[in-house]
Amino acid sequence: MTESHSQHLPVLLDETLAALSLKADGHYLDATFGRGGHSRAILAQLSDKGRLLGLDQDPQAVAIGRQLAAEDPRFAIEHCAFSELAKTVHARLWQNNIDGILMDIGVSSPQLDDAERGFSFLRDGPLDMRMNPESGISAAEWLATAEMQDIAHVLKTLGEERYGKRIARAIVETRDENPITTTKQLADLVDKASPSREKHKHPATRTFQAIRIYINNELDELKAALEQALDVLAVGGRLVVISFHSLEDRIVKRYFRDQARGDDLPSHFPVTVDQLNPRLKLIGKAIKAGDKELAANPRARSAVLRVAEKLA
Repeated sequence: MTESHSQHLPVLLDETLAALSLKADGHYLDATFGRGGHSRAILAQLSDKGRLLGLDQDPQAVAIGRQLAAEDPRFAIEHCAFSELAKTVHARLWQNNIDGILMDIGVSSPQLDDAERGFSFLRDGPLDMRMNPESGISAAEWLATAEMQDIAHVLKTLGEERYGKRIARAIVETRDENPITTTKQLADLVDKASPSREKHKHPATRTFQAIRIYINNELDELKAALEQALDVLAVGGRLVVISFHSLEDRIVKRYFRDQARGDDLPSHFPVTVDQLNPRLKLIGKAIKAGDKELAANPRARSAVLRVAEKLA
């Protein structure tokens, strides 16, 4: 690991703690433990009776979580994707007893900074990109066999890459002569295949994002986690989600909106808002990092925090 948890800056920390509306004796779930920045701050506001459960599919994150659990009996961690949160909560008999759930979506700074994980086009390393390196296929394995049209579709839909077809063609033509196994190979290939440049953005940014999302099935994982989170929260519990790109934020925003709206009935039906059975109440507007945080942590610039409270 190239970066310790003490060096990792949790995004929108103060805003997250306020959004969770923490109760000293409450039960909380950090569904994306990462390096534990948010978890440690939550624990600092809990009493001896308070409890916090962390989840993460990254073995390195889980190792750090187990160290924290050994130090603090109020904390426990499970090695699983956050789309498995309902099963984990049921096993601990926490169903409908959770006062707040945090989801900090996407790749973490330590994952980006570790060249061996293959997430970053700025550091040469194996082209892996798996959140859990012990499961599934790597980015290199997928690119070695995927059809050109499938690669192009992933780049366009998950990376919003307008040169998706051109890049996909270059990948297929290159791999036939020279397997693409490192991040530098892929980044250089995309650079050469891209006919134009976006200001202040590496040409490979969208391609790496798209492949990472696809390899980890991130958008479907997020949809599943949102549904399960609402099912296990206590009435009055808060659901706090931090996303880092438009595809994630769109899913969160739409889910919150639909659950706050309630049953989808024709507008002419003679029912009150309460009779539509809304399950969530939206709390405030989307929150973004302020100038002070951005100066200390430029990676917070794309973070968007949304908050909702369970009604029933």
